[in-house]
Amino acid sequence: MNEIINYFQTIPSSHRSAILIGGIALFWFIESGIPLFKFKYHKWNHALINFFFTATTIVINFSLAILLFKSAEWAADHQFGLIYWLHLDNLWLQAIIGLLFMDLIGAYTAHLVQHKTKPLWRYHLIHHTDTWIDTTTANRHHPGESVIRFIFTVLAILIVGAPIWLFFLYQSLSVFLSQFNHANMRMPKKLDKWISYLIVSPDMHKIHHHYQLPYTDSNYGNIFSIWDRLFGTFMVMPREKLIYGVDTHMKQEENNKLSNLLRIPFQKYRNPEA
Repeated sequence: MNEIINYFQTIPSSHRSAILIGGIALFWFIESGIPLFKFKYHKWNHALINFFFTATTIVINFSLAILLFKSAEWAADHQFGLIYWLHLDNLWLQAIIGLLFMDLIGAYTAHLVQHKTKPLWRYHLIHHTDTWIDTTTANRHHPGESVIRFIFTVLAILIVGAPIWLFFLYQSLSVFLSQFNHANMRMPKKLDKWISYLIVSPDMHKIHHHYQLPYTDSNYGNIFSIWDRLFGTFMVMPREKLIYGVDTHMKQEENNKLSNLLRIPFQKYRNPEA
């Protein structure tokens, strides 16, 4: 465990970039060979839009990174957070409990709040407009949403009392598994189901990308599936019935044009069909 801590305590930026790029490359290769759906789209044109949003997220996270370090330092200096309150001296317990609650606060709760709050949904909506869900969709977040998610991540660090190594471990897992559960790859249904008892599987997450309610408001998890099952937001749906996108923006000139995607949060609100 000490080796893991030492690695993530000082993980080089090049290694973090390798996790991001390597994950995309791996799942791009797999979904090209065994796709779940054979989309009639230009894969690279679609990817370039999502890569743009990936780049803006990287810039925002890099620009605000000092807040993450200061939050972790403050929690350690003041013995603040679950790790200290529960006296979790065992490093494995720190990692397990820390990852669970980092995922709950920084991912599940952030995701749920964005769906239930109209001003925040306007930004998160861009992620849902994608009608061709593949591994690049994982990083399709409006710059405004990237800021919102960053705020929840800082909040998670403070509540958990996460040291910086735990944050980088969480971030690495989050990025890789998000690319995994968005990937347009066909897994055996039984394997996908068994995986979904622990972590968010591709079939589980793709239900969240079905174009209509109530499925859009389900399966919010990012790493662990426990939170959806515990809080009653878990839903199932046959993969064959999936239709990607969001019913308010199904036209390609709206969901596949970068200039419009950037403007969506500032356009007139559209009510989804119940």
